Amino acid sequence: MNSEQISRIAHADHPIKAPLDDASVNRLLERGAPRGDERVLDLGCGGGEWLLRALATRPQLHAEGVDISEEALAQARSAADRLGLQERLVLHRRAAEEFVSPQPFDLVLSVGATHAFGGLLPTLAAARGHLAPGGRVLIGDGFWDRTPSPEAIEMLGDFTDMATTVDRVVADGWTPVSGHVSTRRELDDYEWACWGSLASWALDHPDHPDSAQALETASLRRSEWLRVYRDTWGFVSLVLRRTAD
Repeated sequence: MNSEQISRIAHADHPIKAPLDDASVNRLLERGAPRGDERVLDLGCGGGEWLLRALATRPQLHAEGVDISEEALAQARSAADRLGLQERLVLHRRAAEEFVSPQPFDLVLSVGATHAFGGLLPTLAAARGHLAPGGRVLIGDGFWDRTPSPEAIEMLGDFTDMATTVDRVVADGWTPVSGHVSTRRELDDYEWACWGSLASWALDHPDHPDSAQALETASLRRSEWLRVYRDTWGFVSLVLRRTAD
């Protein structure tokens, strides 16, 4: 079982591949696409969860998603067909950093996918290249809520505290116009959902050749969360506009 298959199973029972609940997702989309008729791009769209939600609540909106995973894009296409949204959704299979569009976008999304670009600021640089004048970026990334252990840094990456994270974004030429810090409940619900879904799949498929691996992975990841980073790692989502358009 590869990492993509594990991720698909782990996220089966969570609304979004990030520690955000339904109300937070909807509120961020309202701030990011206030008119309802925007052209929206998701860099690293995965199964298209953000785009499908935006399309479902905004009948004048058009969206495009970019991802390297054919399995995830197939999942997005299937969901769009089921919801009757396929005519307003275009999906591209390619590396997000290589995507080129002849038209700019009013909202560029990248939530929980900054690793694809090598970090927060490189992701914003990529978003800037796709953004229409007056457009907005909705970006979500981790931060250290408390001083992390060396093990946590090695496991999750070299984040900064939230104030420093926002300072770096502002120094890069962006102005936050809205945001959301994931609550303890959102963070915990996300982890319980992910590793609980993976463990449940393993228990429901005891004869599957990957069952033991899935159960072991769920146990390991749950332990890492509880013992290594639960009390130090946070997640912030920012709605940004360019300071000088």
